[in-house]
Amino acid sequence: MCDTSIIKVSSKTAPVGEMGQKYLACGKSLSMRMWDNEQTSNEDKPFSVRDYETCGYVISGKAELSFENNQKVLLSTGDSWIVPKGAKHTYKILENFTAIEATHPPAEIKNRDASNH
Repeated sequence: MCDTSIIKVSSKTAPVGEMGQKYLACGKSLSMRMWDNEQTSNEDKPFSVRDYETCGYVISGKAELSFENNQKVLLSTGDSWIVPKGAKHTYKILENFTAIEATHPPAEIKNRDASNH
């Protein structure tokens, strides 16, 4: 028998993680989060390696996604991207930035989103 539960989470009341991300709907193997109006910064965020795959979509703004192999990807409104599980990466906000990401497995489960990763 399959799970037929429907989950709704409002971004207005969603829990907020330590990096400022809003945790949206979360299932058994997939979750969503939102980066809402991240402010422009002249500095890269620290490099991180995550125990999940991320697929994202830019709602507004611009950011530069960088990987440890010196690959850089400019993200603008309407763009989507993938960060593979285990990829060392960082980003810099170039224009106030709003994006939605899906993670597999869910980033907020088992402390996968902890900033020390």
